[in-house]
Amino acid sequence: MYILLAEDDTRLGKLIVHMLKKENHTVDWVQNGEDAYYFAKHTNYDLLILDWMMPNKDGIEVCKSLRKDGFSGAILMLTARDALEDRVAGLDYGADDYVVKPFEFSELLARIRALSRRVAQPFQTEELSFGNLSLNLNGYSIKKGGKKI
Repeated sequence: MYILLAEDDTRLGKLIVHMLKKENHTVDWVQNGEDAYYFAKHTNYDLLILDWMMPNKDGIEVCKSLRKDGFSGAILMLTARDALEDRVAGLDYGADDYVVKPFEFSELLARIRALSRRVAQPFQTEELSFGNLSLNLNGYSIKKGGKKI
């Protein structure tokens, strides 16, 4: 998976990057919310791992903004904010999963594997064809030999 990690704690960030690369993931790491938002908007990541409490723009704002902008990739909040209200808010604002620090790497890696199973987008097309027949799924029309019937 291609993962963006947004974590401002240098020691923890280095450790997470090391563990993810050990699992054969490709990882970009940023240390503030503005960079996280920029990288996520301009790169096709399979997964974003966002810390809630980061400088410049917090992880929840990054999550909300990206969802508002149509980002459909997986987002995992990885944060020390452990109150029930925080977990509910994180999920309601668009996170697909929420892991509380301190955490076990085995659990984080299992959650990443679970999210990776959901990342694959279903094949979508506007038109299905068979022989000289075509069905436009958006326009609810059928053509035979190129002529609408």
